[in-house]
Amino acid sequence: MLDFLKDHPFAVDAYFDSSIVLTFAFPKDQLQPHIPECLELDTFEDKWAFVAVAMVQTRNLRPKGFPKFFGNDFFLIGYRIFVRYTTQAGKNLRGLYIIRSETDQKKMEFFGNLFTHYNYTTTDIELENADDLLKIHSEKSRFHLEVSISKEDVELPSDSPFKDWKEARRFAGPLPFTFTYDERKKEVLIIEGVRQNWKPKPIEVVNQRFGYIDGLGLNGKQLANAFIITEIPYSWKKGRKEKWNG
Repeated sequence: MLDFLKDHPFAVDAYFDSSIVLTFAFPKDQLQPHIPECLELDTFEDKWAFVAVAMVQTRNLRPKGFPKFFGNDFFLIGYRIFVRYTTQAGKNLRGLYIIRSETDQKKMEFFGNLFTHYNYTTTDIELENADDLLKIHSEKSRFHLEVSISKEDVELPSDSPFKDWKEARRFAGPLPFTFTYDERKKEVLIIEGVRQNWKPKPIEVVNQRFGYIDGLGLNGKQLANAFIITEIPYSWKKGRKEKWNG
C-alpha cells in the first residue's frame, strides 16, 4: 500500500568519511542474466562487464534540508553492476544496478527499506586500522578485506583488464546514477547522486574475499581496480520514474 514511499520520495544529504570501492571484471555473458531488460551492461572492449563492491562510512545522513543533528552515521555496503540506460529523451546514462545492500545498523535497514528498493539487511562490521593496513571484516556476510591506503605508486591488480589507472578510473564507482526496475509496471526509477571534488585514489589490495560474489556462481572473476576517496559531501536527488517502452 505504501510502495510509493520506496521511490526515493525526497532528496538525501550525507558526508562520506571514506568510500572504498573494489571493482571485479567478469566476461559479459556472466553478468547479462543479472540485469533487467531495460538496462545494458556497461562494458570494456565489448568483453568485460563489472561488479563494484562499495564500503562507505557515512556521516550525518539525513533528508535534504534537515539540520545535521538529525543525521545518523552508518556503514553501508553495496554490490552494484555497471550498466547503461537510455532515457525516453534518448540520453544514455551510465550508472549502477543494485544487487545487494547491507548496513551495520537496524535503523538504516528499517528506513532504507521504507524509502528505497535497495532491500537492506543488517550485518556485523569490524574495522581495524593499524600500520597502514585497513581491515574490514564481516562473519555474517562472509567477507574480509585488507587494503594499504597510504601507499604511493600502487600497481593495478595483476589480472586487471585495464592497461593503466586512467583507464581503470572509468570504472571506479559509485557512478552518478542508480537504477531500479519494476518489471510489472515497466517503470524505471532513476536516482541521481551529486558530488564534488571526486578524485578517487588507487589503493593496494592485500587480501580480499567476498562470499556474496563467490556465491553468485559466476566464472572468470578478476579484480580490476580498487580506489578510496575521503571527506566528500554527497547527496542523492529525489527519484524520478519513466516508462520503459522496450
